[in-house]
Amino acid sequence: MPFPEVQQIENVWHPVSQILYVPHTEEEYDRIVQLLDSLIDEVREDESHPLASFMEILGVLIEKYEDENVPEITEL
Repeated sequence: MPFPEVQQIENVWHPVSQILYVPHTEEEYDRIVQLLDSLIDEVREDESHPLASFMEILGVLIEKYEDENVPEITEL
């Protein structure tokens, strides 16, 4: 049974996909980090803010990119 939300998502996906995507390049990563920084300034620590969950999603995408592409610093 298809989810009715699929049609809603399809209707809005093009503009959303310009700001919500899995970063594959350093440029895409930098762009998402800048967006997250702006959201942090806006949302602060207000967990009830309408964009709080979007901030969390961006954080997960950033963490995934860093885990796969940024070498860990080892202490001597």
